[in-house]
Amino acid sequence: MGVRRTAVVKLAVSDEQRDALHRTAEQYLYCANRTADYCWSDTSFTECKINKRRVRDALYSDLREETDLQAQLVQAAIRRAVEAIKGVIERWKKGQRVACPTFTAETMDYDMRSATFYRRKVSLATVEGRVEPSFVLPADSPTPYERYVLSEGYEFRESTLRYDAATDEFYLNISIRRCEVDGDDAEVSADTEHPNQTVLGIDLGVNSLAVSSTGTFWQGDEYDHWCREFEKRRGAMQQRGTQAAHNALLRLGKREEAWRKQYIHTVANELVAEAVEHGCDVIAFEDLTDIRERLPHAKWHHVWAFRRLFEYVEYKAPEQGVSVEQVEPNHTSQRCSRMDCGFTHEANRHGERFCCQKCGYEVNADYNGAKNIGLRYARKRTHRLCSSPTSGSGDAEVDLRVNGGTVNGKSHRPIAGD
Repeated sequence: MGVRRTAVVKLAVSDEQRDALHRTAEQYLYCANRTADYCWSDTSFTECKINKRRVRDALYSDLREETDLQAQLVQAAIRRAVEAIKGVIERWKKGQRVACPTFTAETMDYDMRSATFYRRKVSLATVEGRVEPSFVLPADSPTPYERYVLSEGYEFRESTLRYDAATDEFYLNISIRRCEVDGDDAEVSADTEHPNQTVLGIDLGVNSLAVSSTGTFWQGDEYDHWCREFEKRRGAMQQRGTQAAHNALLRLGKREEAWRKQYIHTVANELVAEAVEHGCDVIAFEDLTDIRERLPHAKWHHVWAFRRLFEYVEYKAPEQGVSVEQVEPNHTSQRCSRMDCGFTHEANRHGERFCCQKCGYEVNADYNGAKNIGLRYARKRTHRLCSSPTSGSGDAEVDLRVNGGTVNGKSHRPIAGD
């Protein structure tokens, strides 16, 4: 799979363009919610029935008549709802409580037919026809938009228009992918170009925002403190009930959002720098799917931070030649990370401490989890390389970078500092 990038661009919209985009988003959300209701109320509520083509054939004509949306936007709304329903089905299969998805956030998916990009503006399809808001780009050149979207080395995939109610601004998240070239200049995939890799495992948690397999901790104390402070200020303003308090509440929301993003940006930069400093080729995270269920004590701002941190690292790391991967999270907090043990039991973890009931290994629980995440990727990739018919001798090594040394996915090496 080619390298992907996401360029976030702020739009400068006039009052007329703003009204057209809001009306378009309203009808887009109507289509998405109508689709979700249709799938949810269908008496044949099975995975095989929730098929994009079947749902589109059933609803497309009616939605085109009921709205003023362009055909591509109607189909995009149907696709979004069907994907959400499929996600609900997966959670339902795992025995989790589910409900029909409801779409309220003003976001719309645009493809290359409903969005046309120029150097300083974009043409977007709306219910009022095409609008062409200009970009608000940084003064420094080249900007991420110029480097990726306008580059011949990347191809446009899709974009998402997002309205930020806190700032009353519209943003475009533009997804692009590096073009693959045929012949001698063809891009070599990571698996064949770098058979030997070193991985940095990252564990995300409530007590520590992030912990690396090298033993670096990014504590969440400051983050939690300011989240509580913002929450107290919001509560005090809401109790006043005045227009002035309402306006102050909106300004506070903008400051809080800006602070959160900047804080996570800083952690992401430091995390990527940690990988570069230790010569890592890969940063491995646990899969964030169902993280709310796996961390029942995590508050909403923790889950937001986890997802945003992964997103930031995912697009920052490739700039430094480091890829980002995810692994299955099951039992990473209960498994002993010593290569000669691996004993897994829920009694191994006691809050912030990990103590293996079999070998007696004691260490910080989040650090143990970070090593397990890295080891899981190392083992998985080593197995894939060695079993591949194109892997040559099958002796490719994938190392986990740990505190004071490395551990190989196939063999045991002493870990200094454990």
